[in-house]
Amino acid sequence: MSEEQSNHHPSLEKATFAGGCFWCMVTPFEELPGIHSIVSGYTGGHTDCPTYEQVCSETTGHAEAVQITFDSALFPYKKLLDIFWQQIDPTDEGGQFHDRGSSYRTAIFYHNEEQHKLAVQSKQELEQSGRFDKPIATEIVPAGIFYPAEEHHQHYHQKNPAHYKRYRAASGRDAYIVSHWGVTEQQRAALSEKLTPIQYRVTQQNGTEPPFANEYWNHEEDGIYVDIVSGEPLFSSLDKFDAGCGWPSFSRPLRSSHVENKLDTSHGMVRVEVRSKLGDSHLGHVFDDGPTPTGLRYCINSAALRFIPKNKLEQEGYGEFASLFK
Repeated sequence: MSEEQSNHHPSLEKATFAGGCFWCMVTPFEELPGIHSIVSGYTGGHTDCPTYEQVCSETTGHAEAVQITFDSALFPYKKLLDIFWQQIDPTDEGGQFHDRGSSYRTAIFYHNEEQHKLAVQSKQELEQSGRFDKPIATEIVPAGIFYPAEEHHQHYHQKNPAHYKRYRAASGRDAYIVSHWGVTEQQRAALSEKLTPIQYRVTQQNGTEPPFANEYWNHEEDGIYVDIVSGEPLFSSLDKFDAGCGWPSFSRPLRSSHVENKLDTSHGMVRVEVRSKLGDSHLGHVFDDGPTPTGLRYCINSAALRFIPKNKLEQEGYGEFASLFK
């Protein structure tokens, strides 16, 4: 970020993370509120202007990394750290998943002392959580020169979606994330205190609230709906419609990357379950009987949602979506 950019946007910062293959470190961040850009590249080594082939040869000292320009007023650095940890195996000193070598090591490259303090604190919290049996190997080091990678590596998942999906599935990353970042019993206990009984039953136990007897089924105020557990933005009132089913219905999510669809064969039916990406909350189901142009009906439990009215989006940290209602 240039000095001129910083003067015009004082809340813009950079965050730099190494988490193994940089192809896989873009999607977790790219559609979060306040993210201005994500660049894949190389940093932490001694070779000027390295190429991908040089970095992979393990002779440059560089790691594959992503550099994120973000608005800290909309999405604070601490939240970026939380997401970073949940994308990696922080105990692996020799690479990440099936990618081996120091160029695939994990590291947090801090850009100022506040980032340094928060990174150290987050690492200590992870070590004390007891989530991992081995020591945390992720480095926390000052940010140096960042060299953008070749253009065909930028947003690789968009340019080569089929290959990206095959690569990611085969890498073992997603299986590891699910096995290590599923909700623990301790976290479930904390959630049971934070949430109401119906909110807990719906989001954590795949329950369903009664139709026509829930908070948002006929709610018409302008704003967005976020995950009651994680706060990630899910749906907009602009896409809400009356499906006559007694539950809030939407024709699309705010960002497709914020929700996951899973096959659900419970109760003797075949349906498509909808879950939140970060919170892993059960939200409801999606059906193909919705209005045009999507033809979809996201039938969502009110108990899984929190509503943010349009006049409080900035205040609540969702200012990125305020322009939708102007």
